[in-house]
This record gives sequence, structure tokens and C-alpha cells, in this order.
Amino acid sequence: MQEYIDFASNNPLPILGFIAVLFFIIKIEISRATRKYKQVNVNEAVMLLNKDDAVVVDVREDKEITSGMIKGARHITLSQLPQKIGELNKSKQSPVLVYCRSGSRSGNACNQLTKAGFENVSNLAGGIMAWESANLPLTKR
Repeated sequence: MQEYIDFASNNPLPILGFIAVLFFIIKIEISRATRKYKQVNVNEAVMLLNKDDAVVVDVREDKEITSGMIKGARHITLSQLPQKIGELNKSKQSPVLVYCRSGSRSGNACNQLTKAGFENVSNLAGGIMAWESANLPLTKR
């Protein structure tokens, strides 16, 4: 045991780095376990669209949607979502599929929607990049 104490006292920076990384891993895992929305892959998203007639929300910026959007998606940028969330209120009971470019910003949007009372919210893992990689169709605006 004394060896560990000696190592820690002689190498404080690696020990602090290890503790910081461990803290962030634990924080990420706790947030993943407590989130109230689902992460769905492209196949699950297609099933949501076909079977459950989901409301689709694209939270990318205006300049990003020139490459195309998922058919039927409503474009509400992440920065506009707090002001425009009321436009989606009639869909609180419906499945909602949210996506962005990579799936990161849409996770933030999913958090906002679940806090606003939406019950069945899903985030497209990998975002529109995963959709395009699966060779699924996009519509131009």
C-alpha cells in the first residue's frame, strides 16, 4: 500500500489527470442513464417514420439544410427552439424524431423537448450524416 502512496505523492499530475478523466466518464454515464429521450439508429428512425408517423424536427442551422432534409421535417434551429417549441405542442403525445448534422445538438434539443413535456422523443444517432451514409433519401427545400 505504501508503494501506491509513494507513487501518488511523486506523480501528482498523472494522478490528477486520471481522477479528472474518471470524473468525466462517470458524469457522462450518469447523464446517459438518466436522459428521458431515446437514441435511435437510422433503421429505428425509418420505422418511427413509417410505422408511428413521427413528427420530425431538423435543428441544424439555415446554411446546413441546403444539402437536403428528411422528408416532412420541420426546420427549427436549436437557437430558435425555446421560442418555437409551442408550435410543436399539439405533438406532445406523438413520437418526435430530432436530428442535426451529427446527433450532438439534437441531443440538446431532445432535452429541451422532454423538459417541455414531450413524452416520446428520439434522437437520431449520427444525425443527417448517418442518414446519408445509409443512402436514405433527402428532399431539397
